[in-house]
Amino acid sequence: MRSEPNYNTIPVGQLGIIALPGCEELANKIDNYLIRWRFQRNSEHKDTLAFAGYEKSTYLINMDFPRFGTGEGKAALNQTVRGYDIYILCDVFNYGVTYKMYGITVPMSPDEHFANLKRAISAIEGKAKRVSVIMPMLYEGRQHRRTARESLDCAVALQEIAYMGATNIITFDAHDPRVQNAIPRNGFDDVRSSYQMLKALSREYPDITFDPQTTMIVAPDEGAMSRAMYFSSVLNVELGMFYKRRNYKVIINGMNPIEAHEFLGNSVDGKDIIIVDDMISSGESVLDIAEQLKEKGARRVFVFSTFGLFCNGCAKFDAAYEAGKIDRIFTTNLNYRPDEIINRPWYTEVNMCKYVSYIIDSLNRDRSISELLNPINRIHALTDKVRAGK
Repeated sequence: MRSEPNYNTIPVGQLGIIALPGCEELANKIDNYLIRWRFQRNSEHKDTLAFAGYEKSTYLINMDFPRFGTGEGKAALNQTVRGYDIYILCDVFNYGVTYKMYGITVPMSPDEHFANLKRAISAIEGKAKRVSVIMPMLYEGRQHRRTARESLDCAVALQEIAYMGATNIITFDAHDPRVQNAIPRNGFDDVRSSYQMLKALSREYPDITFDPQTTMIVAPDEGAMSRAMYFSSVLNVELGMFYKRRNYKVIINGMNPIEAHEFLGNSVDGKDIIIVDDMISSGESVLDIAEQLKEKGARRVFVFSTFGLFCNGCAKFDAAYEAGKIDRIFTTNLNYRPDEIINRPWYTEVNMCKYVSYIIDSLNRDRSISELLNPINRIHALTDKVRAGK
């Protein structure tokens, strides 16, 4: 069970949330949770000087990001943040944000979103007591290591924002959390979405049992094994994996192309399969894997992916769903999803706003978030309830 929080701990500073362009909807939902919680709490210290600004009508900071006609940008704070505990929300993969450059409307790339993040930190000018960056999907997270003469983009990006004054980076299901070694003197929290995913699955499919005889976790490749092992361990179910057989003689778009996915594991016949990964990019790999699992006799195939990018659109997913190759895809609302994805019959959105609100609320009061970061007790309570048929 979750321990009773101590609401009398003194806040680090007045809470302030800055939503970069494209994060306004997420920020508003988080703001609403924090406003309601803080007005409802009873504390004998709420009227003291240490709790000044604890209860507010909004915690959102007014900041603009105007553009020059050439496409160059800047950040402009419209209120003071001196002494504040600032949390900057940043979705660097929101291609739905556009701006004018030489009269042409262009979508913002991840590089431009990251530039806006640096502008926001720069505009704060070191006046805030603390600056934390909440970047759900880590910028350049897939370029976390160097092969041959490649750049180390993720490590350099983390060092940049740390040098500029960000004391803590909060991300979700980092592609490789070891990239935090680039900033050893700064905080780096890699948050799991596992409990919320399982809860969403049990709501969509009340007949799911999480029984070891009828459920299996599958990793789509060796890089996803740590996530899959976590699910397999906490659910006490079998684990399987696919490995990618690549053609190392050829390089296409900077990568060695995948020739085949080979399965390692016990029989999947008659079982509900949960494929676990951090992101869906083009989706070709996960669809190929789902098809193979159905051919091997899997009853249903579900996909847990923290970030659904769907870079090549939805047509292939529509076809796979209609052909019965895939049953449901679960992704979070932590990155941009256009309506054409949200309204698909095979798609379920997993709401993470309340979870992020808990993290911000706890950190602002300088409380440990270890229990929030490791949801094993909540997962066991959920699976016990599901297995009991409640």
